[in-house]
Amino acid sequence: MAARKRPVPEQATLLGRALDQGKLDGGEKPLADRMRPRTLAELVGQLHLLEPGKLLGDAIRADRVPSLILWGPPGAGKTTIAHVIANVTRTEFVPFSAVLGGLPELRVILDAARERRAYQGRGTTLFVDEIHRFNKSQQDAFLPHIENGTVTLIGATTENPSFAVNAALLSRCRVLRLEALTRADLVTLLERALLDRERGLGEQNHSAVPEALESIADAARGDARRALGMLEVAAALAGPGGAIDLDVVHRAAEERTLLYDKSGEEHYNVVSALIKSMRGSDPDAALYWFLRMLDAGDDPLFLSRRLMIFASEDVGNADPRALSVAVDADQAFRRMGLPEGVYPLAHACLYLASCPKSNAVKRAIGATRDAIAERGALPVPMKLRNAVTKLMKTEGYGEGYRYAHDYAGSHVPDETYLPDELGARRFYEPSDQGLEKQIAERLARLRKPQIE
Repeated sequence: MAARKRPVPEQATLLGRALDQGKLDGGEKPLADRMRPRTLAELVGQLHLLEPGKLLGDAIRADRVPSLILWGPPGAGKTTIAHVIANVTRTEFVPFSAVLGGLPELRVILDAARERRAYQGRGTTLFVDEIHRFNKSQQDAFLPHIENGTVTLIGATTENPSFAVNAALLSRCRVLRLEALTRADLVTLLERALLDRERGLGEQNHSAVPEALESIADAARGDARRALGMLEVAAALAGPGGAIDLDVVHRAAEERTLLYDKSGEEHYNVVSALIKSMRGSDPDAALYWFLRMLDAGDDPLFLSRRLMIFASEDVGNADPRALSVAVDADQAFRRMGLPEGVYPLAHACLYLASCPKSNAVKRAIGATRDAIAERGALPVPMKLRNAVTKLMKTEGYGEGYRYAHDYAGSHVPDETYLPDELGARRFYEPSDQGLEKQIAERLARLRKPQIE
């Protein structure tokens, strides 16, 4: 048997850049996003939920969709079904990630949904991906807004909702289980993508043997996004008008393994290499590993989150601007998207790798938590308590407190603010790097015992 051809390094680099930019066939998004079904008729699979006479299909057709928990494996169509519901019911579709977002962001979304309903008479379909990542109190935040009709909640999870979603939320939502797409379902999607001239690969005039499409479907293991991603790579390797046969599919599978290993061990290896390169102040290596992940199809918001964590954990007060740069890059990416969004993220990556480093913030957190665990909840010293009533003042609340701004440099010599049992314990020890060196010098002056 002849050896399979492997793409040369230059080809792999170009292919990775094309995957990042979503321009393998002249489009602006990856094929899987462009081919996402927009109507009920375009959905493939899940007939047990969608065909006439079934709960979900009938609810969508009647525009009476209740709040739902969609439970199923990756790539089965949870996000797609939520998009279709929003399109068919003419509601505003608002995606939200339980991994990347928190209650402050959620409150903004719910406030906007309330205004949309009040002033436009338009509903909101709130799609919460990985809803099982929210804790009980976060999940409870949805309850009043579901009950008063502010939002139709569609939560997506790969975990059993009986254990991952709290009972109060489950009682207000219908739980629907999605099944992995079959080989026939995936082949239908692949054929549709090859022929679609508006959103798919139709203008490229590719031909494909049935065995090649079946091979892609088998390799995708029920995941539509994975199947369409592999087809996109195969089309790029075949070139415009080229034939997609088994040899091309095998090469695409090898290339996709290199570029798109988000859940395997290599993903964690590359993440580790990125963090350690930034920590080691090597911007060239940091950018290399960063783009390896982005070109592999990793979630850019995952990378953005890692940059923000690094800014506090490994830079901290050595350069307080680092966190602002990382947060600004995250906000810029959310507004720009790919491909242009690579610039602010790469900008932040290079800045973080190049600026001074300190893990003093991380060490201070650890030391403080150790003290809390060791001594428990020590009482607040009386001088630091607010005497808000006459009785409290009589009891000694606030007695002996000295107002810092009444003293030179807004600092009270030899004053202590920790519980008496901890005395002059030090948790934050600034490094000698960057701005933190100045912080260390100032704290040393302030902490120097006063000579009477």
